[in-house]
Amino acid sequence: MPKARSRGWQYIYEFVKRIPRGRVVTYGQVARLLKVPGGARSVGYAMAGCPSGQGIPWHRVVGAGGRLLPREPYASKQHMLLRTEGTQFRGMKVDLQAHQWTPVKRRGTSKRAGPSQPRRKASSRNRSAM
Repeated sequence: MPKARSRGWQYIYEFVKRIPRGRVVTYGQVARLLKVPGGARSVGYAMAGCPSGQGIPWHRVVGAGGRLLPREPYASKQHMLLRTEGTQFRGMKVDLQAHQWTPVKRRGTSKRAGPSQPRRKASSRNRSAM
């Protein structure tokens, strides 16, 4: 795989590293949250090209409805890794109601305000002085 492509997917890998043990996200969820061009399919390509040895928990990203999408032998490996983390299944699908992770937006990450200076609403007293 070209190195330029894997660097371009680094923001996806950084997001996937934040998924807690025992939780999963869908390819579409990652695509929506990160506004990935190409959507869920591009996230799938990124996960398929996931570099080894960097601690990226690729197995915590699943298809819509909790389906395991990789082909064998990776589907069995994904199933086993998720089970060892305590993830429950309904048939061959992850129980999303119990295990889907929804990240909390970090406060103060707005490009305008910055983390140390939250935006403040102008008070009515300040408006009249303008």
